[in-house]
Amino acid sequence: MDHIAIMKKSWGMIDKILSGKKTIESRWYKSRYAPWDRIKRGDNVYFKDSGRPVTVRAEVAKVLQFDDLDRDKFKRIIKNFANNICLRNCDYNQYKDKNYCILVFLKFPYKIKKSFLIDKTGYGSSAAWICVEDIRKIKK
Repeated sequence: MDHIAIMKKSWGMIDKILSGKKTIESRWYKSRYAPWDRIKRGDNVYFKDSGRPVTVRAEVAKVLQFDDLDRDKFKRIIKNFANNICLRNCDYNQYKDKNYCILVFLKFPYKIKKSFLIDKTGYGSSAAWICVEDIRKIKK
């Protein structure tokens, strides 16, 4: 399965993925949104900044999912993974309304030779993660 992770450009996370500083992509949710239960080892994740083309691809090495988040689970996640997630602000108050956390461990990231746009029709204009069987189905 292929996945498209849409990033906030101002955070500069795509460069950190390419440099190897960021080896875990995290998603924190109030409800079970994609890629919850839809991503596994060996899948591909394509990265793009919002409003920009897809520029980077990485393989999924491992996935961890956490539900029923509380202060203790949050602290354990931050203690063990914050550096590899590249979290700047690890204040529980910013995450206290989140019930779920997905950690996607990345390997073999590389810059795509020819960047491309995607068609998000049917996925919602504000979708921050898209799961598809084959990236070619939404590639413009």
